[in-house]
Amino acid sequence: MNILVINAGSSSLKYQLFDMQNESVLAKGKVERIGMDSAILSHEPEDKPEVREVSEILDHTNAIRRVLDMLVHKDHGVIQGMSDIHAVGHRVVHGGESFAESVIVTQEVKLEIKKLFDLAPLHNPAHMMGIQAVDTNLPEVPQVVVFDTAFHQTMPAASYLYPIPKLLYNKHKIRRYGFHGTSHMYVSRRAAAVLGQAMEDLKMVTCHIGNGASLCAVNHGKSFDTSMGMTPLEGLMMGTRSGDIDPAIVPYTMAQAELSMSEINSMLNKHSGLLAISGLSSDMREIVDAVREGDKNATLAFNMYEYRLRKYIGAYAAGMNGLDVLVFTAGVGENSAFLRKSVCEQLTVLGVELDTERNESSSREDRIISSDASRVKVLVIPTNEELVIARDTYQLIKQSPAK
Repeated sequence: MNILVINAGSSSLKYQLFDMQNESVLAKGKVERIGMDSAILSHEPEDKPEVREVSEILDHTNAIRRVLDMLVHKDHGVIQGMSDIHAVGHRVVHGGESFAESVIVTQEVKLEIKKLFDLAPLHNPAHMMGIQAVDTNLPEVPQVVVFDTAFHQTMPAASYLYPIPKLLYNKHKIRRYGFHGTSHMYVSRRAAAVLGQAMEDLKMVTCHIGNGASLCAVNHGKSFDTSMGMTPLEGLMMGTRSGDIDPAIVPYTMAQAELSMSEINSMLNKHSGLLAISGLSSDMREIVDAVREGDKNATLAFNMYEYRLRKYIGAYAAGMNGLDVLVFTAGVGENSAFLRKSVCEQLTVLGVELDTERNESSSREDRIISSDASRVKVLVIPTNEELVIARDTYQLIKQSPAK
């Protein structure tokens, strides 16, 4: 069975085509600048040269059409025809309390996703455009939606409720939802497999560290707590997001600086974090380079970032009353040995002991980077959210009565 996985943004679209017989990627690519006459399609077929085209792509329906045309192209394609696409899996950021697992797309599911637009106004509407674009181009092909929030639906009320009037939860569903759920689920399961232990026997903290970043306390295989909240703004200091701040800063700054709600929202999401403190960049690679050159602002930004990350790890170890496994994943987590070393060297109180040579390895494989004597096993697990979506899609379609 071939599964096409789609992650649709407001002006972009990423895709991968999986052959589920061996879970290989037949092709992958992305469409950027959708809605413009200079849209860019980048297509990477297996064992063939990459293709890049610039042309007018005015909406997601046309973007999907161009992707499909490329997949069956006589020179650049990897399948014979549209009938070789057996199902489509979509990433959807927010499932609210409505979806605790992946589901096959129905009219009822679409309506429920639309009801959640207010909880993820920058993401869910774009995902819906992707679903509708597939409806138009592949009307007979079943679709599945996989939610970033679903893995975190196992959190207890003590983790997901905020200490504000309960009416706000009852009426407006204001609570912690968490994000990066497919990544946290994937890397926690892979870590257990690498260690040869059952998920149910482990207390684990998974660190998805990219430009956006979140931690998850995975207690005996289930999400127990996570750092992102009702929105992806809460939690860790990130590339351009502030993470946790005193909530009173918002009305105070709005009054003192005469900022609108839109301006304060932009400040906290796009002009804070590493970028704001360093005055240099939101890219951890550039921050680390500047730290090594003695840049004081970059050093302060890095120290704040590392400290807040380490503080959350300690809090989750306390919350679970123990820690067996610490996992690093995503762009920064997988690639920054400098950050991993800085974090782990100051977690000796938890029993963390890093192996310097293992940590510095440039391997892209799943690997243990702690010493053999470390009480807490530390791993680097490259995340693969697209594979999670493909697997969920495959299982649901295979089990569907229609199939």
